[in-house]
Amino acid sequence: MNKAKVLVEGYAHPNEDGSYTASPTCTLVESNGKKFLVDPGTSREKLLEALKKENINESDLSFIYLSHYHPDHWLNTRLFPNLDIYDGEICWSGDREIFHQGKLPDVDVEILKTPGHATEDTSLLIETEDGVVCICPDVFWWEDGKQKSDNVEDLLNLEDPFANDKEALLASRKLVLSKAHIIIPGHGKMFKVAT
Repeated sequence: MNKAKVLVEGYAHPNEDGSYTASPTCTLVESNGKKFLVDPGTSREKLLEALKKENINESDLSFIYLSHYHPDHWLNTRLFPNLDIYDGEICWSGDREIFHQGKLPDVDVEILKTPGHATEDTSLLIETEDGVVCICPDVFWWEDGKQKSDNVEDLLNLEDPFANDKEALLASRKLVLSKAHIIIPGHGKMFKVAT
């Protein structure tokens, strides 16, 4: 059975000096005997600590998946120089681009196009024993302490200051909510979809 486990819970907050601190949720997915990371984030220390706790090395991982190309989601790819990098349409294996569509090769994971926060944003649907999990980084975005995920209205009306297309984002949110039982957002706590 497929598994999705949050390794590092995402966070985002402004600092008193005007800077910003952010790293997305990094999730470990297991499917068809393969393990891969979704959005390895920016905090080297937190990610390495989580992998050590799970007793996972780079050699245990098959690849890395990136939901979109905001730097807070991909900076830690440099920790895994030997792994291929996948996004919603392409696998980068060294300097070679290999195209795919709809599903990740060799694993039982569906790719959803979920633009709005970023044009290229995608989410992953994974059937687990707990229900359908959707890893949907930044389809739902909030700063620390401001997460409202108790009801659908709050989720649909959530303001995203970084969105590049609010109409597309609303459609992506509706799509995710129609397909998932459990949501792993880009920043904040995993939550169940209200029924």
